[in-house]
Amino acid sequence: MSFTWTAHRFSGGALALDVANSVVLRLHPERRIDRFADGAAIDSFAEAANLYGAEKERFGIIGPVGSGSRQSLIGLREATDRYFRAQVRADDRPELLADLLEAIAAVVRQPANSGKYIALDVATAHSALSLVANPEPDRLKICPNCEWLFLDRSRNRSRTWCDMAVCGNRTKAKRHYRRNREETQP
Repeated sequence: MSFTWTAHRFSGGALALDVANSVVLRLHPERRIDRFADGAAIDSFAEAANLYGAEKERFGIIGPVGSGSRQSLIGLREATDRYFRAQVRADDRPELLADLLEAIAAVVRQPANSGKYIALDVATAHSALSLVANPEPDRLKICPNCEWLFLDRSRNRSRTWCDMAVCGNRTKAKRHYRRNREETQP
């Protein structure tokens, strides 16, 4: 199956959250899709992060992950998702923070790439660490439609969906369809 990374896939507001969101329908095991199951998709994600990622200026050029580092990236992704999802739900468990910090350490202990770029896993580790070090709990949210993590950067912190053009429209269309259906039924 062919897949293209689009701007919508980078609506998390931080690289670490975008990486965590690379699992579609995470909470529905029967429909779950891991976009990083294919190593080529991880490489193309790094390329797309340079175009669409919210932190692209912060990191400069984000490059591919070494083949030996892919498991560390996946471990970091899962720890990031567990920790920040728990934070949104005000489930402050110290072991989740410990798991995240261990996953970050596992990535940053790996040998560095050439100076031409920062590897996706290292940039993701820095992004996650920045979110931990500078928490904004009232800005971290979970989209009610797709269940992705995102930072609400709106002035009044009222953003509901990860992406209004996709999830917001889908939710509104479903509501409109149900309302019209109820009106037409006898």
